Amino acid sequence: MEWIIVILALLAGLVGGFLSGQSRGLRQRAEVDNRLQQEARAEAERIRAQAEAEARHVREQADQARQESSRRIQEAAEREAQMAAQSAQLSSQGDQIASLRAQLDMEREQARQDAIQAREALAADRLETRREREELKREIERLNRRAEQLDARGEKLDLLEERLEEGHRHLLTQEADLNERQRQVDLKLYEVAQLTPEVAREQILGRLDAELEEEKAIRVKAMHERATADARRSARHIIAQAIQRSASETSAQLSVSVVPIPNDAMKGRLIGREGRNIRAFEALTGVDLIIDDTPEAVILSSFNPVRREVARHVLDALVADGRIHPTRIEEMVHKAQDDMKTFIHAQGEEAAIEAGVVGLKPGLVQLLGRMYFRTSYGQNVLKHSIQVAHLTGIMADELGLDAAMARRAGLMHDVGKSIDREIDGTHVEIGINLARRFGEPAEVTDAIAHHHDPENGETLYSVLVAAADAISAARPGARREELESYVRRLEQLEQIAVSFPGVQQAYAIQAGREVRVIVQPEKVTDAQATLLAREIAGRVEQDMEYPGQVQVTVVRESRAVEVAR
Repeated sequence: MEWIIVILALLAGLVGGFLSGQSRGLRQRAEVDNRLQQEARAEAERIRAQAEAEARHVREQADQARQESSRRIQEAAEREAQMAAQSAQLSSQGDQIASLRAQLDMEREQARQDAIQAREALAADRLETRREREELKREIERLNRRAEQLDARGEKLDLLEERLEEGHRHLLTQEADLNERQRQVDLKLYEVAQLTPEVAREQILGRLDAELEEEKAIRVKAMHERATADARRSARHIIAQAIQRSASETSAQLSVSVVPIPNDAMKGRLIGREGRNIRAFEALTGVDLIIDDTPEAVILSSFNPVRREVARHVLDALVADGRIHPTRIEEMVHKAQDDMKTFIHAQGEEAAIEAGVVGLKPGLVQLLGRMYFRTSYGQNVLKHSIQVAHLTGIMADELGLDAAMARRAGLMHDVGKSIDREIDGTHVEIGINLARRFGEPAEVTDAIAHHHDPENGETLYSVLVAAADAISAARPGARREELESYVRRLEQLEQIAVSFPGVQQAYAIQAGREVRVIVQPEKVTDAQATLLAREIAGRVEQDMEYPGQVQVTVVRESRAVEVAR
């Protein structure tokens, strides 16, 4: 019985809401119709007033034209009378009178034409006014018909509204009856159950709380287990993805290159008569050519990969050409050095394309290509820069920054290392000067200047580049401290030798166990060459730490060239 009463009450509420909504809709529709009638009447009044004003204006123009025509006719008559009087008085002047009469006739004809035109204009204005009045009359009739229709619709709406209000009052009465019956039923139920409403409510809520508490504990446990499993799975996925994205090819630069030759007889030709070919090759390339018992192969030894690559190209070209002598070796060395510049520029362009950086000036592209042969703690600097550019762009995208600018800053952050072995200063100082010289944006210059101390940077790009630099360099296997210290020792050997006057070039060979010094023959004599070797060796012992011993070889060579014609 209680459920039936509740359902009846809900139905009554729904019917009441529906009828009240219908009543409001009809009332709003009636208000809209009344507003339309008022707007129509106002529009009709405005059109009528405008038509009357235009009619008055036309009548005024017609009156003015009529008055103007009358004035002209009167003036012509007056002039004619004057001319007649003058004609009577001046009969002796016949020719003048005739001309005056002709002029009067012309003015009279002109006045008549003006009067005709004024009448035609007045007739046209009257016709236009009549047409406008007819259009206004038709518009007024249409508005009147529309107003009558709206009045009829308003009467219907009023009647329907009265019916809806009556039905709404009837439903309210029924709803009150149902509420009273429900209250009586509730009181009867309370008497039968011997419970007050408050106690019954507390019992129901207590039972519901107990059931929900148990269900909540079960769900919390399940959600905790699921969250733990998801967190572990996500962590494994993120770590694996980071390793995959960071595990780029590592650089394993060696100080020797093995060059195959067609046969062992080629070794003798490479050495040349009294070793002149091998001496010329080593002096021009700065690479030690090792010819041993290895079958069909020779070894190029140099810590500088650029020199070693140039020497390898020269050796391949000499073996393929077959003409091996000092002059040919010198030609091949110059050609290989030119080819190396092209190769370095191509490497720079490929690096910029791979990193997604555009608009670099050719000088910067050349500097990027030089980093292909530069290592830092055993890591290839160019590949490291490309990886930093990718990582910086990814992080910039996540932070909503300019990803293109971030990749540019990441690619250029170590550009100073391309020439830090040739000029004084740290790679950061050199990189700042290069960026300013080539007109790089301030964000790139700031990233170069502060990628080792991002807390002092002025933009967020320096922080991103520092983070990407750490990610690329700190992963396992990326760098080796031993190779870096080895390269520094070789560079220091060459710098000590070059610092002496008269020295033209110096090459550290044999893995740093020998430094070969080429002097200018016009500045250093044979006796001075011996003293120079002793001084360089003493300086090396004083300023450097190295395993074993270092041999200092001073080369003084004079050439006399003549061409037979």
